[in-house]
Amino acid sequence: MDLFFWRWIAIICTGLLVLPAAAQWKDWDYDLDQEKKPWEELQTQLPSYPKAENLLKFDMGSNTANSYFVDAASLSVGDDKVVRYTLVIKTAGGATNVSFEGIRCDGRQLRVYAFGHATRGWSRSRDAGWRDLLKLDLNGHHNVLYRDILCTQTRNRQVAAVKDIISTLKRGGPGVSSY
Repeated sequence: MDLFFWRWIAIICTGLLVLPAAAQWKDWDYDLDQEKKPWEELQTQLPSYPKAENLLKFDMGSNTANSYFVDAASLSVGDDKVVRYTLVIKTAGGATNVSFEGIRCDGRQLRVYAFGHATRGWSRSRDAGWRDLLKLDLNGHHNVLYRDILCTQTRNRQVAAVKDIISTLKRGGPGVSSY
């Protein structure tokens, strides 16, 4: 075989060896230039126990006899982009359930920090980790809060401003919408 053939074989082999290395380095400059910090949750203080005059009702539609409220005084948006609020559910049977929660709009996640009790105090949640909000969750009120009230209707679900959340709640919420 002639020298020309072996040169072509050497060039092809060299190219095959270089391609994987080039693929590894193609985003190197971009990754180096981007400051990547892992998401970090802020420390959370439990709010005051909710007062009836601060409760803002939101509509869950006709599928439930329960009434759902957010305590406006507890509502906050942290620098960690978590919307924190006190949720009050009044059941048709007369019971009242109170919880202090947070929703991460960008991750569609929920965390329950504490539960209210009859002495108007708080008990920290034993399972206070973040969990994914599933579209078919039994607790549809979390999906309504996420989709219609707390997180704006953008593609990547950014956190709404507190004033906008309160405004939506004062109107009774937008109600139940379809996915």
